[in-house]
Amino acid sequence: MSAVRTLAIRPDPGGIVPETAMVMAAGLGTRMRPLTATRPKPLVEVAGKALLDHALDRLRAGGVKRAVVNVHYMADAIEAHVQRNAHGLDIVISDERAQLMETGGGLVQARNLIGDKPFVSVNSDNLWVDGPIDSIRALAAAWDDARMDALLLMVPLARANCHSGTGDFYLDPHGRITGRRRRGRLAPFVWTGVQILSPRIISDWPDGPFSTNLFWDRAIAAGRAFGMSYQGLWFDVGTPGAIAQTEAILADG
Repeated sequence: MSAVRTLAIRPDPGGIVPETAMVMAAGLGTRMRPLTATRPKPLVEVAGKALLDHALDRLRAGGVKRAVVNVHYMADAIEAHVQRNAHGLDIVISDERAQLMETGGGLVQARNLIGDKPFVSVNSDNLWVDGPIDSIRALAAAWDDARMDALLLMVPLARANCHSGTGDFYLDPHGRITGRRRRGRLAPFVWTGVQILSPRIISDWPDGPFSTNLFWDRAIAAGRAFGMSYQGLWFDVGTPGAIAQTEAILADG
């Protein structure tokens, strides 16, 4: 059965897919050196395709219509690339050339471009291959705006391909994030870099660059941060060595 046909028969889990996605593509890519000496990390190729294009493909397949892409390192290259490869997505650039804002600061800088409705946020250096259900649509079906400010797609630590960490979060039986990994312990779930956020989470921010962790920690403390376990293949493509590992697993089918 062809890949196209497999995608065509995926069940729709329901829910309303956010129209807009924020794509984090502004990082320096220091762990991917020396490859990032000549290109930005989102344009490093895995399995014949730039990491950024893998992410944009997943957004299109999930029904997202508009992507806000932030840029800093080798910004001109990323901006030219996404305009050439929009393929039906409305691409908007959030320009961080003057200062790299990190993930939280990147959301703040792009907040007016994102709009006032829940949005998808993805990191451009993770690669995921959906199983029977499209991951973006599954997140949308699970989103409950009355209870949630953040819904993170997570993969069990045992299935986090190419990942060297020891887990990120704990979930309760209802999917609520109860806390982060404790020092000296393993946590059962790793964040995939994919999430749905409410724009109301972007509030009371500090000046300058900062991490999305600030927003997450507030949502966790308020009981409004949730996670959903991912059933497909996920790869942490953070280093040159991870590229060959990822390609080998993908080649095995």
